Amino acid sequence: MEPLVPPELDRYCHDHTRARPTLFDELREVTYGSMVDPQMQVGRVEGTLLKILVASLGARRVLEIGTFTGYSALCMAEALPDGGELHTIDRDDKALEVARRFFARSPHGAKISPHQGDALELLQAMPRDASFDLAFLDADKERYSAYYDEVLPRLRGGGLIVADNTLWSGRVLKPASDSDRAIVAFNDKVNADPRVENVLLSVRDGVMLVRKLM
Repeated sequence: MEPLVPPELDRYCHDHTRARPTLFDELREVTYGSMVDPQMQVGRVEGTLLKILVASLGARRVLEIGTFTGYSALCMAEALPDGGELHTIDRDDKALEVARRFFARSPHGAKISPHQGDALELLQAMPRDASFDLAFLDADKERYSAYYDEVLPRLRGGGLIVADNTLWSGRVLKPASDSDRAIVAFNDKVNADPRVENVLLSVRDGVMLVRKLM
């Protein structure tokens, strides 16, 4: 992933974001030491943004599509109240094994329910009246639009969808691959949807915030 901002400015943002507990540093080390694509892990800035969004919404139920090794789930779980629920889905058993180990060590891990399997199939099997306060999309880019179609009806009014990698290293400006075009199509779809309001932020690799209108 090519940086969208100069490394020095990226470091400044990192250093001026509240540090995560030491468990997150260990998770980052394990991820970079054992996973094939460790750069898929969100970092301090985006993880803290997710935590603040969950807290600001007063969210009690969160859905995550794309667990990877669990950094983002742990950040969001910190902001959930006792009795809050975070359901996270991934098909990668190796990544989920790492995530489960760290969930077990976190004081907030009991709020997290990991699910292994195809996210779209699991979403389609979910009751249409299931209700979430926030959903975080960070899985295969080619299916972002399909995930959006399944998630939005299950999001409460005023709830948020947060979609990662929506600038896709700048390739949204000159899409060439299927994944490039899928992100462009997703961004266009959201921007034209009268059921929501949205803002595209240049955080990390691009974050689309989507608020469902009442």
